[in-house]
Amino acid sequence: MSDWVPSLTSGAKPRYIAIAEAIQGDLAEGRLLPAQRLPAQRQLARLLGLDFTTVARGYAEAQRRGLIESRVGEGTFVIGTPVSARGPSTRGEIVDFSMNMPPEPADMALWTRLGADMELPPAELVRVLRYQRFGGTEADKQAAIEWLGRRGVAAGLDRVAVVPGAHAALLAATTVLVERERGVILAEPLTYPGMKAIAEQLGLDLVGIATDEHGILPAAFDEACRLHRPKALYLNPTLCNPTTRTMPIGRRQEIAGIARRNRVPVIEDDPYSLLSDTPPLAFASIAPDITWHVATLSKCLGAGLRVAYVLVPDARSGWNFASAVRAANVMVSPITATLATRWIKDGTADALLAAIRAEARERQALVAAILPPDLVTTDPAAFHAWLALPPLWSRSAFVGHMASCGLGVVASDVFGTQGTAPEAVRICLGGPAQRSVVRTALEFAAHALSESPARSSSFL
Repeated sequence: MSDWVPSLTSGAKPRYIAIAEAIQGDLAEGRLLPAQRLPAQRQLARLLGLDFTTVARGYAEAQRRGLIESRVGEGTFVIGTPVSARGPSTRGEIVDFSMNMPPEPADMALWTRLGADMELPPAELVRVLRYQRFGGTEADKQAAIEWLGRRGVAAGLDRVAVVPGAHAALLAATTVLVERERGVILAEPLTYPGMKAIAEQLGLDLVGIATDEHGILPAAFDEACRLHRPKALYLNPTLCNPTTRTMPIGRRQEIAGIARRNRVPVIEDDPYSLLSDTPPLAFASIAPDITWHVATLSKCLGAGLRVAYVLVPDARSGWNFASAVRAANVMVSPITATLATRWIKDGTADALLAAIRAEARERQALVAAILPPDLVTTDPAAFHAWLALPPLWSRSAFVGHMASCGLGVVASDVFGTQGTAPEAVRICLGGPAQRSVVRTALEFAAHALSESPARSSSFL
């Protein structure tokens, strides 16, 4: 049954809000039933004499209120109970496609397993409520070595540290490398915003290097080394944030050779490589003597798991790194580190990673099916996508248009290290949003891209 047509009340209220409220009211009054299929968006637009965008926004609003759900290949259906019986309304909340978080798998057995692992016996609970020595216990470090080994990175106890997240690791590593002197950090022209914030905090200049589809250009890097005498090269070489590009092994070897010749340390931020089936060899394996390797669990297991494993070039570097981390963070939370160690040792981390990888691929399939392929740069293993905008759209206009429907995306300015940022945005596909919500957001974005900004805004 999909012959429902809402009766929209007149007034100053936007038409898309009226559609969502009609669904809510008809569900409460019994005119809509649980599991009932709603008309397709284009069909309802024709029946109501409205633009597709307005109906798409109405369905998106109803979905955020917990009233309906979309199923790929099946349609849109009413959820079993009205929102008033389901708890607080989410009306007005933004579906946050701006934060790059792993998608949450819809596997209750997995979540039950994760919850069971969080129970600590009394003796262990007493231990994790005490101060711990810096860098994690030996058990935590062994788990770190095991996890880095999944990436093909070899580590020893004297070179590995367990720290409270990648940002803390990057701040400490950069602090050690600049040695209280103002200087330059080299990076890609579009790079992780956290590194931009660290450079600003430490009074450093973050200089972007020219790139191609394989990453930074060797000749441009060599020239930048001579010109700037940089303190370090910062790279996110696998499933790069924001472009999703991965630097191939040949380019990595060239860059490592130039860095070693110019005595430039490499800070390898590696949060996403375990999402890939066959990631290239890490810089930590190609040039372990100059590489500071940072592998966080927050991006491959869960944003709340603030644990990162850091591999330093040598034991002496580790001493200075320890001092920098202690000054800012004291230590990693023993409770969090213990949980991460447990999950790695008993296979729970691998199960969660596999579920996240599978869900990310499903969401990337939606990207491939919905967004214009000539505008999208992405990777099947990533849980974000880089969207170049057509000529009529500016990045600010597109971000504002998406926000008007409660969908947060990030403009390229956030990632730029120099010059004018391109007309592009990053769309994240993870976090708590269900796959059906991601699909609706992508459909809304695709429709906007097919229209002019003036035409799209006329339906708000």
